[in-house]
Amino acid sequence: MEVVMAFVVGGLYAAAIYMMLRRSIVKLVIGLVLLSNAANLLIFTVAGMKSGAPPLIPPGMTVPDGASADPLAQAVVLTAIVIGFGVLAFAVVLIHRAYEVVKADDMDQMKDTDR
Repeated sequence: MEVVMAFVVGGLYAAAIYMMLRRSIVKLVIGLVLLSNAANLLIFTVAGMKSGAPPLIPPGMTVPDGASADPLAQAVVLTAIVIGFGVLAFAVVLIHRAYEVVKADDMDQMKDTDR
């Protein structure tokens, strides 16, 4: 399963970089979303994709018994999702304002800052 996820993560990173290198500002935002999702999947894949019970420790024991899921990767990805959404919201507002000023979606036409 990790091999398939490695190819999926690689494909998402490739698509994100391709979209971010386009001239359209909307494609740049789509590339940011893909990059965020690729990073989240990479964290899950590196942490090990084990299915198991929640890591609850029974009374009188020091470690969970049996297979348990890693809660650290889940917490990091949850935090990354929130941060990614904040960055996306900021980028959309910034791009909307830039489009109102320049009246163009092309990055080459946004080079002029004298307006």
